[in-house]
Amino acid sequence: MLNLIWLKSLITLIEQQSFQAAANALGIAQPTITQHIQKLEEMLSVPLIQRGRTGCQPTESALRLLPYAESMLRLHDRALAAVQKPNVKVGASSNIGIYLLQPCLQDYFSHQPTALKNLDLVIEANPNIVEKLENAEIDIALTEWWSPKAGFESLEWKTESLVMIVPVGHPLAKLKTISKSMLAGLELIGGESGSGTGRLLKQYLQGFKQMPTITMQLGSTEAVKQAVRAGLGISLVFASAVVDEVKHGSLCAIPLEGDALKKSIQLVWRQDPFITNKRPDFVEYLLHSKN
Repeated sequence: MLNLIWLKSLITLIEQQSFQAAANALGIAQPTITQHIQKLEEMLSVPLIQRGRTGCQPTESALRLLPYAESMLRLHDRALAAVQKPNVKVGASSNIGIYLLQPCLQDYFSHQPTALKNLDLVIEANPNIVEKLENAEIDIALTEWWSPKAGFESLEWKTESLVMIVPVGHPLAKLKTISKSMLAGLELIGGESGSGTGRLLKQYLQGFKQMPTITMQLGSTEAVKQAVRAGLGISLVFASAVVDEVKHGSLCAIPLEGDALKKSIQLVWRQDPFITNKRPDFVEYLLHSKN
């Protein structure tokens, strides 16, 4: 079994690039760091550190191990916190965390001021949030897609409409709605990867030979909005993500015909094996405040 103390020494050594500097950072003797690395290398049967004139550099094997080592140490800290100071850690995909969840948090904290110290929020890409939930790095997740898994409960929190955003003055800005056939032939700027929009489009446009073409893939809805505003293309985003831009006239948002494209926002939490028929307090709050 991998030793967390050895892994911490490896991570610190990679950061400091020197055995002595790593020892100083951890408050231990330099030979102890050397021993930890040697034991890890013996256990894994691969070299982890290359020594050179410019300092210590991680091998390819060490770089492959690094994200797992960091995750194991984070989980260690979470396990201690769960026993000593049980904070609730909530994770949300970027679109949900930025555009949908903030007003709920403001209301939640206004009614429960003490909860402000006991609830942490993590906002990352949807796949990262799912992974953190599965790895027990967060307790509750709000995701744009979720595949049911043993040990977890999930419910729909709310649905969110997708709209087409175009620059002011764009030919499509004159339309009241975008039809299914028109959508199938458009070129779109892609936003955050792993958000499930591609799956939704394939399902919606099932039967069409043509699918929208993705011209570029940007990392966030904020980046997409700036690109559309700059005239680089058009895109599909949450309606709630462009409320201010539409209000101030910097972007045009066109609904899909019949408000046809909606995302189901999933609220997911880990089941407590010792407590049945009781949901976490924050889950109960979100379910009662979803409208």
